[in-house]
Amino acid sequence: MTDNRALELNYCRLCKVKNLKLVLDLGKSPLPNAFLKKSQINKSESSFPLKVNFCTNCGQVQLSHVVSPELMFRNYAYVSSTSPVMIAHFQEYADTVFKKLKLKKGDLVVELGSNDGVLLKQFKKLGTRVLGVDPARNVALRATKEGILTLPEFFNSKLAEQIVKKYGKAKIISANNVFAHINDLDEVVKGVNELLDENGAFVVEFPYLINLIDDNVFDSVYHEHLSYLAVKPLDNFFKSFGMQIFDCLKTPVQGGSIRIFVKKQGGKYKPANAVAKFLNLEKKKKLDQVQTYLEFAKKVQETKKSLKVLLAKLKKKNKKIVGYGAPGRSTTLLNYFGIDNKILDYIVDDNPYKLRLYTPGTHIPILDVPQIQKTKPDYILILSWNYAEPIIKKLSNYKKSGGHFIIPVPKPYII
Repeated sequence: MTDNRALELNYCRLCKVKNLKLVLDLGKSPLPNAFLKKSQINKSESSFPLKVNFCTNCGQVQLSHVVSPELMFRNYAYVSSTSPVMIAHFQEYADTVFKKLKLKKGDLVVELGSNDGVLLKQFKKLGTRVLGVDPARNVALRATKEGILTLPEFFNSKLAEQIVKKYGKAKIISANNVFAHINDLDEVVKGVNELLDENGAFVVEFPYLINLIDDNVFDSVYHEHLSYLAVKPLDNFFKSFGMQIFDCLKTPVQGGSIRIFVKKQGGKYKPANAVAKFLNLEKKKKLDQVQTYLEFAKKVQETKKSLKVLLAKLKKKNKKIVGYGAPGRSTTLLNYFGIDNKILDYIVDDNPYKLRLYTPGTHIPILDVPQIQKTKPDYILILSWNYAEPIIKKLSNYKKSGGHFIIPVPKPYII
């Protein structure tokens, strides 16, 4: 069932020009976290277009349709603290930012899309005051109960004014794996300008467009990810608000991310050489050319074909195949490739919120990890492939007993 709660965006979110070109069409797909109870699997599901446009004016890459954020984020299944990799990542993040930007005890750190407070807990340990903002009411409540006050709201300039009145200006505003989820970025940056101290920094981390293209990470294309971000389009965007990107660094998280540091014009932080290096790299990688994305779309088709052939051969030999991980990206891969409960017997996941539910569109049951030892499948398709190394390490006994792993991207292969 196609739902009318998605609006088509016919202009660039960053530069507002209407020069958009369709570069990737993944058909229609259900929302990535719209998991089903057993009683729901025979009922109709909402699905939305999943198409990617390229702005020929500024180089921004974005989805063609915007699904209502109320639908996607008010009740959220993903919590960062279930992943040891993410906990370690955010510990490094807090330590690095605290030292690099010379924070002091008592400084205010505000995080947009703070989830269950996994990063803010680390900042709190370092002695800063912390405040979370997250529209997922269930997750915000949990974070607040665990000592990280979290406002269950969408961030905007009005909320920024209220925060300033109550808590003062923020030395750091962070937005991690959330900036790409927001349609009205103008309103968010207006709010950041309102809330940020004159000598503060806005720290934004997001999956990097170069990794999407180079590593064929097409499964990170789903409805929550409205933008696929790079430094050049963002540099121009922030300048239009009197702000400046003053540093950038790569991080391995989420299959390859970039962390950018933004200040107000005239702020104390000096621009680093890294910004020019990233701008040059993006030029070299031809991120400003439409052909780059059309070639990427061809690679996606090749991956789809080869994985389907591989799985069909294994099923023909009566091999038992299961999945590991039900992240948002798995919804794109499973639905676009047509991998359902006839191919995967079940999927295991570490997130207790997803257990005993069924995957959107493909209706594969989600069970706990011990099921692998109980049923001893022949193959595990790692859908959380960006955490393949720790997953394989965790399942070393399964591997020793003759089990095999399938990694789906960038090209399907068996371990």
